[in-house]
Amino acid sequence: MRRTGEAVLPLHVGRAPRWLFTRMKKLAGLVSEAIVREYGRLELLRRLSDPVWFQAFGCALGYDWHSSGVTTVATAALREALEERELGVLVLGGKGRASMRVPEEVRRVAERLDLPDSSAQSLKRASRMSAKVDNAVLQDGYRIYHHALVVSEEGSWAVIQQGMNPERRLARRYHWLGEMVSSFVVEPHSGIAGERREPAVLDMTARESEEARKASVDLVMEGPERLSRMLREAAVGPLSRYLGEERGVPVLVMPRRVDWSALRRAYERSVSTYEELVEVRGVGPATIRALALLAELIEGVEPSRKDPIRYSFAFGGKDGVPFPVDVMRMDRAIEFLTELVRGSDLPEGERRKVLKRLSRLAGRVPKA
Repeated sequence: MRRTGEAVLPLHVGRAPRWLFTRMKKLAGLVSEAIVREYGRLELLRRLSDPVWFQAFGCALGYDWHSSGVTTVATAALREALEERELGVLVLGGKGRASMRVPEEVRRVAERLDLPDSSAQSLKRASRMSAKVDNAVLQDGYRIYHHALVVSEEGSWAVIQQGMNPERRLARRYHWLGEMVSSFVVEPHSGIAGERREPAVLDMTARESEEARKASVDLVMEGPERLSRMLREAAVGPLSRYLGEERGVPVLVMPRRVDWSALRRAYERSVSTYEELVEVRGVGPATIRALALLAELIEGVEPSRKDPIRYSFAFGGKDGVPFPVDVMRMDRAIEFLTELVRGSDLPEGERRKVLKRLSRLAGRVPKA
C-alpha cells in the first residue's frame, strides 16, 4: 500500500507573524525555483505530494513540526511565492473559504498557463473528487477545511488538504499526486499524515473494500424504493447493532437519514462503477455509510475499518519527545533540501539560518 505517514498535528489557531511569513514566502519561492530548474515541474509536484518531504519543507521554512499550521501556512507561503514567479506551477485554494474557490480559480489559471479546456475540466474534477473522497469515502472523523490544488502548465496536479477533528483538537493531512491516481476511489493517496490511529474508521478506498464497493453499486441499482424498504427493515433488525457501541468498542453509526434524491439520481443514471456513484451530487458520508453497512448485512462483504495511517515520521515537536520515524526517507528529504538551499540565491545570513534548522532537524532523528 502506498499510503503511509503519521505526523503530530495538534489543531492550533492564530496566524504566522508577518516577519516570519515574509521569509517563508521568499524561501519557498527559491526552493521551488531550484527544484523546477534542476529537476522539472513534475518533480516539484512529486515532492509536495510526499508527506515526509512536505513536513521537512515546512520545517525548513521556519515553521514548527508540532502544529496543524505547518500545512496551512507553508501552503499559503508557497502559493504567494509561485504567483510572483514564472515557473509554470501555481497553487489554487487554501484554508476555509479559499478552498471553495478552486473551480473559479481553475479558469484563471488555465488562461495563465495556456491549458486547454479539457485539462481545465480534468483539474476541476480532480479537485472535487479528492475533497469528496476525503470527506465521505474515507470516514475517519476529520472534516476537510483546507484544500489546495497544485497545477503545472503541463496539466499535472497534486492536492494537499487537511481535515480537523475539533473534539480531539487534532488535524490530519491528505496528499494526492495526479500521476499516481488511476482511480479516485481505490487507494488514491500518496500519503496521509496524522497523529492518532482512529478506532472507528470506514475506509471505502481500501483494496479490501472492493467487494463492498461493488455491492454498494448493486444495491443502488435495486432502486430507491426497494433500498428504502431494506434499510427500514435492517434498522430494527440485525443492523441495529450499529447504533451505538458493540462490546465497548466504538462502531460506525448507521445514518438516520439518507439523501434519497441523490440515490434516485444515481439509479436513473444507471451508475455502473463506485467512482460514478461517488461523483453523483448529494452522495455524501451518510449515503456511503448506509450502503456499506447494508452491503455487509445483505451480501456479507465487509468494508475495511482499518485506519490507513501506517507509521509515524514525526519527531521532536515542541515537547521534544521523539516518535518512530522512517530514518532513511527523512534523511533523503533533509539532504535534498540542504543541497537546494546551499545552491540557492539566499543571502548568506538567511542561508545559514535555514541550514542550521535543517541540521537540528537531522539531529533529532533517532538512530536506526
